[in-house]
Amino acid sequence: MTTTARPADGRSEIDPAVHLPDDLLERIRERAPIHDRENTFPQQDLDELREAGYLRILVPAERGGAGLGLEQAAILQQRLASAAPATALAINMHLVWTGVAKVFSDRGVTGLEFVQDGAVSGEVFAFGISEGGNDLVLFGSETDASPRQDGGYSFTGTKIFTSLAPVWTKLGLHGLDTTSPDAPKLVFAFVDRTDAVVTSDDWDTLGMRATQSRTTRLNGAVARPEHVVRRIDPGPNPDPIVFGIFSVFEILLAAVYTGIARRALDLAVETVQRRRSKKTGTTYSQDPDIRWRIADMGLAYDALPPQIAALARDVDALADHGGRWFTLLSGVKHRAVSMAKRVVDDAILTAGGGAYFSSHELSRLYRDVIAGAFHPSDPESAHATAATAWLGPLED
Repeated sequence: MTTTARPADGRSEIDPAVHLPDDLLERIRERAPIHDRENTFPQQDLDELREAGYLRILVPAERGGAGLGLEQAAILQQRLASAAPATALAINMHLVWTGVAKVFSDRGVTGLEFVQDGAVSGEVFAFGISEGGNDLVLFGSETDASPRQDGGYSFTGTKIFTSLAPVWTKLGLHGLDTTSPDAPKLVFAFVDRTDAVVTSDDWDTLGMRATQSRTTRLNGAVARPEHVVRRIDPGPNPDPIVFGIFSVFEILLAAVYTGIARRALDLAVETVQRRRSKKTGTTYSQDPDIRWRIADMGLAYDALPPQIAALARDVDALADHGGRWFTLLSGVKHRAVSMAKRVVDDAILTAGGGAYFSSHELSRLYRDVIAGAFHPSDPESAHATAATAWLGPLED
């Protein structure tokens, strides 16, 4: 992918290869099938990305980062996902927290400077929000958040889909405080990896295997007072922590799945330009039906990168979409996943029977792309949000 990205101030374009060099991308691409086959975490990918400064791309330059905006990070994540979707998805979770820290600092909100400084010093931040059966997601939690006398909190509960499970050094999470005088309050905080945090070895999935998004059990895991970020009312809330997480999470997810679609499209094009028909003697790229299918894939794909860039640019520029933000953000994630699944499916049909073998890259992409349906916002939530925006809330 050769798309260039503008920095947040819009003054110049930046080549993504500066932050994600071609040779690094190819090494990551070569390792991706190995980690998928062996169900292992891509430690070398993480080490090389950290060495390249990738984990601090969203940290302001004055704090030691690259000073990129969310628009640029989304383009880079599309590029990374085209080489190794699971690596990109795992790194997403670290970038979400550095992205939320940027949302805070851009809006003059303090409290997440330690995330920016930590990313520069080599910390790996993981995302501990998802809980089994909790369809409230950011608006509620089954995890108990117990206040401590020093102003910190201890957390007890179970988090699922904790990407970066083998390597994270700080886990950003939420829990429900039901005992304080002003309870209930949702508490967002960060805990260190200690004996109070148990990571299960239970990640054996259809796809996205290298994310190693294992179940995490918290047994009184302590967040120090300086790492308690927000205490807010449960339910829909305009607090910056909710907007920050939702905006960065949805945009970067859309970027990863759009990157998968781009790779599938590229592979389909390469295949039909190489394969020859015994019947006509020409390459399959000259077959009208296949040309139509490739064109249809391209038309579907082309719509997403501009949408992602526009929304990310609006987050960077502090645009005010009011109540429409949640429809716009959940919508772009939903469209990206739906498009990617369709493109990968068509790419397999175009590539022929060879793509059905597990050793074929399209076979792996076919399995990886399915994971998109399980990330918030799921299709039901995205449609419910859009229906409320257009029709108003359901009547009692």
